[in-house]
Amino acid sequence: MKLVKTAALAFSLMSLSAATASAQTTVKYPFADTRGLAVGFVIMGAAMGIGGLTKSAVESMARQPETAANVQTAMIISAALIEGVTFFALIVVGFILNG
Repeated sequence: MKLVKTAALAFSLMSLSAATASAQTTVKYPFADTRGLAVGFVIMGAAMGIGGLTKSAVESMARQPETAANVQTAMIISAALIEGVTFFALIVVGFILNG
């Protein structure tokens, strides 16, 4: 349900930001530039991924405390890889898709 509420909020904010009045000579249609929406989805996906990873790692450490060091190391490496992919996606969305 939280995902639906977040999506509805993102949609309404995108609609409001696209409908702002400006003194430009060109007409900007709603959703003509959806890079902002794509950046939001990338950030939300990364946050959900790292959150799920952390949740699973903490549960695993609680069940087997003797493997906590190995689980923590794997969790940190995985979180770094998720962040790396996130930064790459943000670069692609922000700079390369200048359409």
